[in-house]
Amino acid sequence: MTLKNTRASNYPEWYQNVITAADMAEVSSSPGCMVIKPWGYGIWERIQRVLDDKIKETGHENCYFPLFIPLSYFQKEAEHVEGFAKEMAIVTHSRLTMQDGKLTPDGKLEEPLIVRPTSETIIADSFSKWVNSYRDLPIMINQWANVVRWEMRPRIFLRTREFLWQEGHTAHADYAEAEQEAKVMLDVYADVAQNALAMPVIKGSKPTHERFPGAVDTYCIEAMMQDGRALQAGTSHFLGQNFAKSADIKFLGKDGKQQYAYTTSWGVSTRLIGGLIMTHADDEGMVVPPKIAPYQVVIVPIIKDKSQSDEVLAYIKKLSAALAQQSYDGEKVRVKIDTRNKESVDKMWEWTRKGAPVVCEIGPRDVQNNALMIRIRHKINTPEWKQVVQFDDFVNTISQRLESIHADLFNAAQSRLQSNQRTDIKTAEEMQAYFEQQNAWIDGPNGKVAFVRGKWSEDPESVEKMKEMKISIRCIPEDQSHEEGLCLLTNKKATLDVIYARAY
Repeated sequence: MTLKNTRASNYPEWYQNVITAADMAEVSSSPGCMVIKPWGYGIWERIQRVLDDKIKETGHENCYFPLFIPLSYFQKEAEHVEGFAKEMAIVTHSRLTMQDGKLTPDGKLEEPLIVRPTSETIIADSFSKWVNSYRDLPIMINQWANVVRWEMRPRIFLRTREFLWQEGHTAHADYAEAEQEAKVMLDVYADVAQNALAMPVIKGSKPTHERFPGAVDTYCIEAMMQDGRALQAGTSHFLGQNFAKSADIKFLGKDGKQQYAYTTSWGVSTRLIGGLIMTHADDEGMVVPPKIAPYQVVIVPIIKDKSQSDEVLAYIKKLSAALAQQSYDGEKVRVKIDTRNKESVDKMWEWTRKGAPVVCEIGPRDVQNNALMIRIRHKINTPEWKQVVQFDDFVNTISQRLESIHADLFNAAQSRLQSNQRTDIKTAEEMQAYFEQQNAWIDGPNGKVAFVRGKWSEDPESVEKMKEMKISIRCIPEDQSHEEGLCLLTNKKATLDVIYARAY
């Protein structure tokens, strides 16, 4: 039941095949957009729930701001608008009228409205009304919303013209407090990526030329995909007073003087699902870590003789009820009984392609033996994939089994990240030769190109060299060696350690 395209044969097509086979999403008839189907949206809901709890634990509250932002708000922050100008969708008319049998835009707006690409400007406007004194600070909010950025090369989950995300925004009286807030939220993102998505990441900051438009500092988490490319999985921005000055977010300080607030913003999006696919999926389809799987255990009845139906279904309901009383990761185990009118083998393979962590098959013989057949999704094509277990043993060990699945997925991805991070490249010539190689997928026989950790001189000419090599600096890792070496782009002396890679 291997997918039409494997990772080795055609990695980009394999990615699309996984999404289609798992019935996660599809290309919309609205150009550049996607339809997220129930299984894909169920994964997003689980990510939302885990992350939303973490956001609230750190003292933030949810709210909502308008989708439409006056153009003048962006014009106040020149660097910010320049960074998004080519991706902005603009509303210029308020209605349609019929002319010569055709619908024609009418009611031209006095001021165009930008369809939200990000909300710093409009939220800063509200902050300017809410803040009068240092006693009003800090303000710590988050919103779950949709965003529109006019992507020219859309790709489901990774880059679409409309996508879903959360964006947090805070305002503080103190520079150090705001800067620390941005770092705290980066830690939250890293925690969710690793402990919920089983996706190891490298934490660091962006070089100046890669920072969020208008930011003083941009912090990021970077993950390695199975083809060796990097995926920016989350960002957190320390904005200093830039947006506060453009939006006039002032407050009366303890010293009795007027001063500008310090702000932050941070966000992750549905591109995390793209990251999940390229971190865990295999040539059979999707693999979903149990903490974010809509259903952790799927039960498929095997009934050939209708006279045995009641007995089998009663046994399955008993198992489902017993599993639902067990807890994993602080919640009840999520169970799905698939009673659709389909062939059992088709349902089993459907859930395999969807990546459900554990699929149980139960027929009359299992009822007689007080047992069941289980299939552990990530163990496919190994002797451990199919196991016959006793009813009580399965119920009593389900939490440990799910935790073992999470650990296996994380450890495999962590091993990939560590073993494909080159540190032995020392010159620009070696760097050029390394990235001229071609890749399929890095765990395969031809896999070679992934991450390079090396020195960077911060020389402006290095940016052009990266463009020529079609690579970028993904991050400046937190763990710096502070040793002197040669820049891998200019051969000049340098002490800064960076991660070079191709990226999505």
